[in-house]
Amino acid sequence: MAFREHSEREREEEDRRFTASLAGLAVALFLIWIGLVVIEQLAAEGKLEDCALQGRADCMRVELTPQR
Repeated sequence: MAFREHSEREREEEDRRFTASLAGLAVALFLIWIGLVVIEQLAAEGKLEDCALQGRADCMRVELTPQR
């Protein structure tokens, strides 16, 4: 009986650790994704500033969407 309680307690603890590990992994992946988005935005902003500092007038790209 004591072995069964001990085994069940260990299983619950292992399940909690696994859940915590998955939560940590999800948070880490989310932070990496946010970091990549920020880096991409900063790179685009830097390119725009470089273009403007060179005195160009056509720095902003015009994206045309097809109209139906």
